[in-house]
Amino acid sequence: KGHGALVERCRAENEIAMVTIFVNPAQFNDPNDLRRYPRTMEADLALLEGLGVDDVLAPAASEMYPAGYRFRVTENEAAGVMEGLHRPGFFEGVMTVVLKLLNLARADRAYFGEKDYQQLHVVSNMARDFFTGTEIVPCPTVREPSGLAASSRNALLSPGALEKAPLLYRALTTAATVGEAKAALEAEGFRVEYVEEHWGRRFVAAFLDGVRLIDNVPRGEGKEH
Repeated sequence: KGHGALVERCRAENEIAMVTIFVNPAQFNDPNDLRRYPRTMEADLALLEGLGVDDVLAPAASEMYPAGYRFRVTENEAAGVMEGLHRPGFFEGVMTVVLKLLNLARADRAYFGEKDYQQLHVVSNMARDFFTGTEIVPCPTVREPSGLAASSRNALLSPGALEKAPLLYRALTTAATVGEAKAALEAEGFRVEYVEEHWGRRFVAAFLDGVRLIDNVPRGEGKEH
């Protein structure tokens, strides 16, 4: 649903809509996470055809990294907290592959969801600083009626965990402090990596049923802090 919303907005605002599909091995520091990551190419292509996409760029890893992972893009500020701290090499992998994809697509605009807000923040600055000519367009997080952020990782949750997962959003929006949010989640059985506030937003990463979930909201959403 989240990716579909990005495509719909792109289709509505542009003459040509292209989608890139690439599970990037360079951004996974956990081999098991890479192995388990959902890959549904046939279903993806059917969805994109229904949404009126003109082109799909779905390269192999050998095409994206013909000389191996020899050259990489680094960032020395925002990438040092939260996801960058808990997933070593993650943002190097993200920025390197996004820069490659932007160079291949030569798009006027590229649409990124706010669910991965730290990634959006880093990519927006990278695209500007490297003069890619592509405008990075932020799009609101798509949520289920329960508040749970739409994510391909949700498919990995057991039925019981799927019922509990919306507590992540509830803790972000109702807790008075990050410490209170962390305590509330741990009391419900989440293994919390972090709850932090940056760039006017509150962020969380936590494991449930062995699946790592992330979310973020503007600070003050749902309750004044």
